[in-house]
Amino acid sequence: MARLGVNIDHVATIRQARGGVEPDPVAAAVIAELAGADGITIHLREDRRHIQDRDLKMLRETVKTRLNLEMAATHDMISMALSVKPYICTLVPEKRQELTTEGGLDVRLHLQTIAEAVERLQEGDLLVSLFIDPDTDQIKAADKAGADYVEIHTGAFAEAKDWKSQEQELIKLENAVKLAAKLGLGVNAGHGLNYTNIKKVAAVSGIEEYNIGHSIISRAVLVGLDRAVREMVDLIKYA
Repeated sequence: MARLGVNIDHVATIRQARGGVEPDPVAAAVIAELAGADGITIHLREDRRHIQDRDLKMLRETVKTRLNLEMAATHDMISMALSVKPYICTLVPEKRQELTTEGGLDVRLHLQTIAEAVERLQEGDLLVSLFIDPDTDQIKAADKAGADYVEIHTGAFAEAKDWKSQEQELIKLENAVKLAAKLGLGVNAGHGLNYTNIKKVAAVSGIEEYNIGHSIISRAVLVGLDRAVREMVDLIKYA
């Protein structure tokens, strides 16, 4: 059965809005795991807009499942990852002006730089995933870069305005998963997934883990984090 990774960045976003100490992302991770999450995902951004260095270090000590660190392929972030040693590192593109990650890495264009980052992380006994669009050339480039996993960016599917467009994006996703598996890459997926569209994506064979944050934290505001996580776990389980 596919796993659920809960992204808790937005718990830290609420905390940082007031510059205080609550809500605590570490406490949120504990609740999410107890509710059935198979992993915890965080993005330590260059501008530290939500998750902080201290959060990463404390989560590394307390997370009992898998800690997935989303990060830019920079020298500083690689050094941080090698020091803290999360379960897996997911390399993502990062722009200061964006509200959230807007698309996948262009691995093909930056192959050498990304391959060097992958190699450094793997030398530290870390698994490495690359966050990419469901594009044939990007998947092949991820394989050349030596990645262990790819995380397929599901944003285009999630933002499709009509049924036909959504079906077209779902086909792209399915084909991307098949190619990645054929090349021996593990496959995760995420971005824009919610309690409605997860049903179709969770039915795609070959995806090991779905990383979902905004939708779960948004629902948690209304029904509580425990219930929000359990409901998503069930949707994935019974898709």
